[in-house]
Formats: sequence, C-alpha cells, structure tokens
Amino acid sequence: MNLRIPYIFLAILCYASALASTVNFIGNRHPVIQEKAAASTGLNCIYVLHDTEGVSISYTASNGDSRPQWLVYDNRGGGFAVPVDNIVYSGPVSTLNNAAGDCGYIIEDGSTRTYFWVTDYSKHRFTLNSLLLSDESNCSSVKLDFSGNAEPIYYTTINGQQKELSRDIELSYSTLRFDTDSKNYILDDVTTQLDHILSDIYVDSPLTNTNFILSGDRFLKAWNEELQFETPIYHANSVSAYTEAEQLSRDNDNEQSSGSTGSLGGSAPVEIDFTAWVTDAVVFKEWQIARDSEFDLIEFRENNLSFSHIFRDAGNTYVRFAANADGTCTYYSTTYDISIGESDIKCPNAFSPGTEDGVNDIWKVSYKSIISFECHIFNRWGQKMCSFNNPADGWDGKYKGKVVPSGVYYYVIKAKGADGRSYNLKGDINIINYERSGSPGTTGS
Repeated sequence: MNLRIPYIFLAILCYASALASTVNFIGNRHPVIQEKAAASTGLNCIYVLHDTEGVSISYTASNGDSRPQWLVYDNRGGGFAVPVDNIVYSGPVSTLNNAAGDCGYIIEDGSTRTYFWVTDYSKHRFTLNSLLLSDESNCSSVKLDFSGNAEPIYYTTINGQQKELSRDIELSYSTLRFDTDSKNYILDDVTTQLDHILSDIYVDSPLTNTNFILSGDRFLKAWNEELQFETPIYHANSVSAYTEAEQLSRDNDNEQSSGSTGSLGGSAPVEIDFTAWVTDAVVFKEWQIARDSEFDLIEFRENNLSFSHIFRDAGNTYVRFAANADGTCTYYSTTYDISIGESDIKCPNAFSPGTEDGVNDIWKVSYKSIISFECHIFNRWGQKMCSFNNPADGWDGKYKGKVVPSGVYYYVIKAKGADGRSYNLKGDINIINYERSGSPGTTGS
C-alpha cells in the first residue's frame, strides 16, 4: 500500500487537465517513472515501467456512473487504436489487468479523453559489458569501444510520429580548461549525456591523463540499479595552448597614428610581449616569426614560453606558437599579424617658445616608422643650438637654459625609415613673437 502512494501522486500531476480523473498502476515492484509529454504529441503523459509482469492499470472516472471506453494503439498512432475488451469496472474505477507495454492507451470518458503511452523498460534494458580504449584514437578524438545494449527507446504520438525517450547515459572524464582569471590550465571534469549508444563512442581528446566512466541509464538509476564501467587510464597526447600578444604603448604626441585601433603594429619600432601557456602533454614548444603567412621560411624561433620582440621592418610580419607532444600531435596558435606602416617625417617651420599658454612652444617633427634619427639645429651663424636622436624629442627654443631671440634657425636631419627609406632633410625654423622673462640678452646671437 505504501508503494502505491507516490504513483497516485504522479498520476495527479500528469493529469491535472483531466479534472478529477486519475490513472494508477497496480502490482508493479518498482516505481513508475513519469515523463512529461510535449503538447504537440497529443499525450497527457508517458509512463516507463520497470517491467509489466503482474501490472494492472486503473482509471478513476470523474463521474461515478460512467463506463469509460479503453482503446490501445501501436507505433502506427492513435488512428489505428482498437478497443480493449477485458476491462473490469467497479464503481468509478475501471481496470485493465495484465497491461501491455510499448503501446499507447486512449480512455474515452464522456467528453474527456486521456492519452498516455506505456514503455516496458525490460524490453530495452541497458546493459554494459565493457568499455575499452580503441587503438583508432588520434590527436583530435578518442574512440571508445562499447559492448552492451543502449538502443534508442521510442514512443509514438497520437498522430503516429516516433519520438525518443533519452536514456541520459553519462560519460564522465577529465580534461584541462584555461582559466583566464588565474592565467593557468585547470582540471575540468566533463560529463556528457548520451540519448543512446548504437556503436562506438567518440569524444574530443582530453588534454590530461584520465579514465572514462560510463554510467546509467537514468531509468536504472531511478530504480537503484545503475550500471557503471571504467576504462583503463588514457594517456593524453593531444596538446593545446593559450597565447597572448601585448603591444607596449608609446605616448608620443608627435608620432602619427597607425589608423587601426586594436590591431598589432603601427609606427615602428613596435615592441610586443608574447606569452603562451601549454597543456600537460607538451614536450616541444616554440614561437615562430616569418614574413609569409604560411611560415614557409621561418626567420626567428624562440623556445621560451614568454619573450619580447621589436619589429622594425615595414610591411606584415607573422607570429605563431607551435607545440608538440611526441612528434605526432601538433598544435598551432592563431597567427598574429603585425603590420608596420611606411615611414614619414614632416617638419614644422615655426614655433613660439616661452609662451605662457604652452601652445606650440616646442619644435617637434611629426613622424611615423622612423627607426634611426639624428637632428641638429643651428643659428644663422652656424652655432649649434641643440641635438637629439629620438624623433619623439624636440627643441624648446633654449640655448644653455635661456630662450633664444626670435629669428630664423636651421635644422639638419638624417633618418631612416622602417621601409628602408633614407631622409636627409634641411630647412629653416622661424621663432616668432614670444614673451621672454628678463632682458633679451644676446643668447644665440
């Protein structure tokens, strides 16, 4: 009697739309598993029985005076339903003794129709004889040789459509996952649910040594009869890596913009830090730099996981990370495309040093992709006012700490661009209208 209480409760849940009418199972030795059916199936409910031996189905009508008509249908659908003759009536309860499974039932109770499917699990029992690692496994996938029975379990809707009841067989194993917060590969336990198993099982190759555990199915688990099998240890040979490239920024107000936000490269020289993190099976590793995207000719190799490189040549340079396990499984990262623009130098011809507003008070060239630079500034008598070899620097209009008088001065520049272009520039600089502190003096005259 105690076993029947939860079954009646399940039936009430299943037939909330059928007013006070209920379906109950009698004589079963294991709990009845209830499946909620989609509205499109036309079914009120799906019941999975451990087996149908000695099981009866009863229906309690909402009207005690009614004698409901029972019909049964097979995998052709409700249109092929036929009457059930051996129904026993007792007051509002009608009972079908020695119920069959893997069929659908229709109960016509006046204007009320109740539709449900009964699955006899004993005809589809999950069996698990062995689960072995196949020699056909490769770098991308592992093949597991399955021996047993896990065929699909089907039911049929009212309109004759075949639908599957998932077994939810669980395949569990471990792999590695990169954690961006800790910047490290961490152990990741994976559980995959399988609706059924028809032959061998294929999974992505784990990135760490692990066992594969197959368990189920969900019906046996509900009846405390779950099966489980564990493979011998799988030794990982698949490799992977996580890589990053970070370009060191420069805050030079006179360096021309590369024009492409978020991409690597721009105005040379460009310094980039490269870092890689690798999985357990990696034996060989290296960063590769080439001028062609296919890496047919690798110009530079670096075996450390992290390194810094300065790019000085105009055009595109390609960088990738390569890792290998034992000579069989190889990993290549995303290719980083570093684009260095053509060189350029533009020289202003006037500025006003010593102004209080700080605008246009330093003479600077506007430049891009200059990898060597030398600038000298003279007054009209050939006296050198200043020299500097960094294009980001400039002249503040001072000589020996004092602002020079207004007038014409001259620059001489020798430079080389990342594209191989040589610059030999000469020109004049006009110092105009500035406010000097103190007397004009003769500085620079």
